[in-house]
Amino acid sequence: MRIPRVYCPINLVLNTPITLDDNAAHYLGKVLRMGTGRPIVVFNGEGGEYTGIISDVGKKHLQVTLEHFDNTERESPLSIELAVGLSRGERWDLVLQKATELGATRIVPLLTERTEVKLKADRLEKKWLHWRQIIISACEQCQRNRVPELAPLTTLTEYLSGANAEQKLVLHHRDNQGLPSVPSPHSAALLIGPEGGLSDHEITTARDAGFNPLTLGPRVMRTETAPLAAISVLQYQWGDFAS
Repeated sequence: MRIPRVYCPINLVLNTPITLDDNAAHYLGKVLRMGTGRPIVVFNGEGGEYTGIISDVGKKHLQVTLEHFDNTERESPLSIELAVGLSRGERWDLVLQKATELGATRIVPLLTERTEVKLKADRLEKKWLHWRQIIISACEQCQRNRVPELAPLTTLTEYLSGANAEQKLVLHHRDNQGLPSVPSPHSAALLIGPEGGLSDHEITTARDAGFNPLTLGPRVMRTETAPLAAISVLQYQWGDFAS
């Protein structure tokens, strides 16, 4: 039977009961109907994970006693920052989920010339929290012990002024460049547009800011496909699978 993994962003101490938040307690106690004595894995995003057992279940709370710490790391040797134009609904949710599974360490939602999503401040705050939960859930599923950073919604100009990865790449399907032949860097930034891609002016601005063009082949990919393909290429060349 699969042992559930739960993110709990507090200080975790062995042999000391912790109380899970309402969402985790509802999922484990009501949805999975788990009772006392059942094993569980807990992580707080600071590295490693704890195994323990459910020690108390109430109507509105669930406690876990941690019994063992495992300092296992599942992060890529390549720190990948994904800066991508905000897209609509399920497409954006999919990018967040799969980019997390593929090992992105920082995700930056961007406002670009062709971004069609418009969010007022109050709605943006709720959306950001929803996006953050998607990332956390993806970490629970894929067994990552560190939660990728989700940056605030940022303009392209603001992003370019602060991007400082060792290798900076802008996806440009109208070019013909693959990854540069360089020693494996420790960090890479991927800049990708929304539906319709980045404009010629934005690509030129990115190149002026030190971003090299990257082409993933002769076909034009959808906005939810391109980031995942690009991250996979980087992981193969410089990250998880680099020799």
